Amino acid sequence: MSELNKGQMVTDEQLTAFIDGELDAAARRRIERLIADDERVAERFDFLSHSALPFKMAFEPILAEAPAAQLEAILAAIPTTEKPKMHAAGIGRRGFLAAVAASFVAAIAVDRAVIGIGRRLSKPDEDSEWRAVVAEYLSLYTADTLNAPAGDHAQQAAQLNEVGSRLRLSLAPEAITMPGVEFKRAQILNYDSKPLAQIAYLDPESGPMALCIVQSSKGAAPPDMENRRGMNIVYWSSPTHAFMLIGHAPIDRMQQLATDVRAHLIA
Repeated sequence: MSELNKGQMVTDEQLTAFIDGELDAAARRRIERLIADDERVAERFDFLSHSALPFKMAFEPILAEAPAAQLEAILAAIPTTEKPKMHAAGIGRRGFLAAVAASFVAAIAVDRAVIGIGRRLSKPDEDSEWRAVVAEYLSLYTADTLNAPAGDHAQQAAQLNEVGSRLRLSLAPEAITMPGVEFKRAQILNYDSKPLAQIAYLDPESGPMALCIVQSSKGAAPPDMENRRGMNIVYWSSPTHAFMLIGHAPIDRMQQLATDVRAHLIA
């Protein structure tokens, strides 16, 4: 660093460089004179000297978790134009903090790249989005939402027949009955310009539950499980429809209920 301009207040950057031993001899002599002659400079120098904490030690737990191999591969691909200057005591505090900041930026970039690649390589799940929409909608339900009487057998059959006709699916009260869970209503909702059947139940132990159905060309798939919005979901597909059973009941009970209803549904 060139000699400091006389008559100017020394900056924190210059004082930090002085503390870290990064100045040439002329600049060091200049700052030494300022520290001796100017009380403000002396106080600032004292403050910055006391703030020379063991930064490397403080950041070691974080750096230990950094994706070292990925970062090294990225850095290796960057052409080096000039060998960095280091003083005898090692990298200065400014250089170390800059390296920490750069490593975090690089780590974030690597993570995002890996996530992006993973998404591109993974097979799209056309059912995932509609399950997310249903879960968000059903998360608003409470027991009071479904407190209206379900009607007699004939009324239930009429509701299910109307819903089934929209989906080209045979539905009857006996087909969608699940043990220990009370049928409350069947209705048609709209998802992506397609009819979505919602058959709502009230479980005395866990609250609202729903069997939802959409037409799907994905093809048959065995039952699988997931959790969304704090609710357990069992989902599967026939050659023509996608199904999901969603509720707050434990997953083993949801699996058993799904097994029961799958055995009776005829797609």
